[in-house]
This record gives sequence, structure tokens and C-alpha cells, in this order.
Amino acid sequence: MRNPFRRWGWTRRGADGPEQRDLGVNDVSWPTDDLASPFAMSEHGALRLTPVFAAGRALASSVASLPIRQYRKTGEERMRLPLAALFRSPASQGTIDDWLWRAMLSLVYRGNAVGLVMERDWLEYPTRIEWLNPADVGVQDTMPLGARGSFTDPVWTYAGVEIPSHDIVHIPWMTMPGRVWGLSPIAAYAVTTSVGLAAQRFIDDYFRAGGQPPGHFRNTAQTVEQKDAGVIKRRLVQSIRSHEPIVYGKDWEYQPITISVQEAQFCETQRLTATQIAAIYGIPPEKIGGETGGSYTYSSPEQRQIEFIQDALLPYLVKLENHLSELLPRGQYIKFNADALIRIDLAARMDAYEKGRLIGLWNLDEIRAKEDEPPLPNGQGQDYTPLPIQAGANITVPQIRSDRDDPRLHLIKTPRGNHG
Repeated sequence: MRNPFRRWGWTRRGADGPEQRDLGVNDVSWPTDDLASPFAMSEHGALRLTPVFAAGRALASSVASLPIRQYRKTGEERMRLPLAALFRSPASQGTIDDWLWRAMLSLVYRGNAVGLVMERDWLEYPTRIEWLNPADVGVQDTMPLGARGSFTDPVWTYAGVEIPSHDIVHIPWMTMPGRVWGLSPIAAYAVTTSVGLAAQRFIDDYFRAGGQPPGHFRNTAQTVEQKDAGVIKRRLVQSIRSHEPIVYGKDWEYQPITISVQEAQFCETQRLTATQIAAIYGIPPEKIGGETGGSYTYSSPEQRQIEFIQDALLPYLVKLENHLSELLPRGQYIKFNADALIRIDLAARMDAYEKGRLIGLWNLDEIRAKEDEPPLPNGQGQDYTPLPIQAGANITVPQIRSDRDDPRLHLIKTPRGNHG
């Protein structure tokens, strides 16, 4: 089946053809309806809830900031390759990080990232993919097994127009057996989101109505004229705002009004909602306004970041790696460098480099590259030989030295007589 959208924007690179036009996706404006409306249960309405927005931002920004590496594996050997065209300029708008942002937001909020192949190279491998609005994508996957429209042979449509399956790139969040379309986190946990939005609406209505007066100021001994009452009120408000003591004459009684326990529950409700949303996405609660308890409170920032990568990011990274690697020639695949999100202190980095060089895991040029330093001259930093072997062979081991001659970057200490 021919892709009906190819005539709008699909060509082979370098091929002559009609003027290219990009595929337009319906723009969805920011919602302005009531928080409690059914539309608030969509991802656009749920974005009004701070923890939902923060969760999407944390996941999407983290994935989009990771370096991508491409490899070819032959047997047990792995060779690093230049990035394919798809990962250098994957879409008509924005860069690779914008492209990954769009894919991740579709996964996080809709549970499905759906891309349309718009351009291929001469070997028919995709070189440009546009992520579609999942709200405009339909898939028939409920027919009996083996029939057209079943989960083994789904029928895809976009804006009511059927699209051939080989031009669809679909990455689901979580799928039930016998289904192609993934579950939506926002739809699956609509009650949690609804409670948070209701608490948010309560406080919004509370302040829109002017809240409640801070207290009563009463005099039982005399009648106060309206003009005098205005002066007293202004002085009282000024004292309250400046947090200064109130000085007044005899028979005056001031009684502050405190918020009721029931009305104060909205703060606890908002924290609970944030904690529950964090659990849905596997995110540390404190990242999106929730509360963390137990031993996690005493863990180091580095350990918390590692747990964030393992619990929240890793499932998304594996899905993206597997699905996007399917678009490359056989034997090639991509990997995200998740280590880029973990920035340890200088002393710990130097210790790790020294140990890695000691066992021959890295050569000196690779270690210098991690610190944005140029390679050593004359290929001195290309050797992977473990240091104990070099010492036994009476080989001089060059030190890692910054061009700025920073003594903190001297990783390998080679005192005279130890290494030749």
C-alpha cells in the first residue's frame, strides 16, 4: 500500500521531484476550560497539575540531553560508527534533542510515540521521521488473530487516512496482550490526577474569593464611626503585613481567624498527589514536589541520581534504543550514554580514571577526552596495556597532564624506579 502522505513531503535524498511540503500536525492550544471538565483528564488538561508537568519535563529533558552512540556488532567485536543521518537531522523542525523531547512527551503522557517516515535513503532506510500527535492516530488491533486489523496485522490511520504499517514507527509505553496500542498513564490514573486538580481548584477558588479575613477587631465600650473604623483597619493591616506588634487603647479585642483542619487538607492532598504521580513514573518524589521517607532521605545526591536513571529513565532508554535500532541496517544499533547524567566530584573521577587505566579499560587519550583534553602527541596515549604489565616490560607510562598544567589531573603517578 502506498503512503498517501508521501506526496506531501516524502522523497529520497538527492532525488529530483516536486516541491516538498512538511506534514502539518493539528495544533492543540493550551486548555482554558474548567479544571473539573472531562477535557482536564487529557494530557493537556493534566499538564495544569504541577507534578504531571514536572514529571514529563524531568524524563524528557534527561533523555534528550544524553549523547547517542552508534555501533556495529560482528560476533563478539563491537565497532563504533558515525551517527546515521536519522540521528543527525531527524525532522524538519528542531534538532535531535527537540525530536527526542517530542517522542518522550508522547510516551510519558499518551503512552504511545507514533512517527511517520517522511524520507528514506537509496537503501530504503529512514532518514527523517515526524512524530505525530497521538490524538490524531488510530489503530485497529482488535480483530481475530491473523485477520487484517488484528494485533499481528494492525491497520493504522492518521486524521482518518490509512497509512501503510511499514511507514509507521510505533513505540508503546505498556501494552496488554493481544493489543498494539499502549496504555496511557494519564488515562489509567485519571482519578489520581483528578484529585490533584480538585485540590488545585479549591485553593484557586479560595483566593479568587478573597480568602477569609485574618481576624476580628472589636470594641465593646464605644461605637466606632465608619471613618475611624477605616483608619483602625488600615493600621491593623499595616501591622499584620509588617509583622509588628499592634498597639491600641482600652477595651479592644483582637481574635485571629485560623483556617480549618478540613480546609488545610488541600496542602497534604497536593503532596500526596505528587508522591503518587512520582510512583507512576518511577521518579524520586522530591523531584516533582512529593515527599520522600525512609532511608532514601539520607542517600547522597549521586546515589539518588543513579536510582533515578535506573528506576525512571532506563525503561524508556531501552525502548527507544530497541525500536530506533530496528530502523538501522542489520547488525547496527544505538546506545544512550546514561553516564553523562552522573557528574561526580573531581577526586572521585580521577580515582576512577586511574583504576580504569590500571587494568587497561581505557587508554590515556580516552581519559583525556572525557575531560575535554586533546590526545597526547605522537600516539603516546593509544596504548591499552595494563600498567602492571607495562611496569614489568620496563615501559615508561606517560602522565595525564592538562594543557593548563592542572596538578589535579595527574592521574598516573610514575615515580622513578617503579615504571622504568
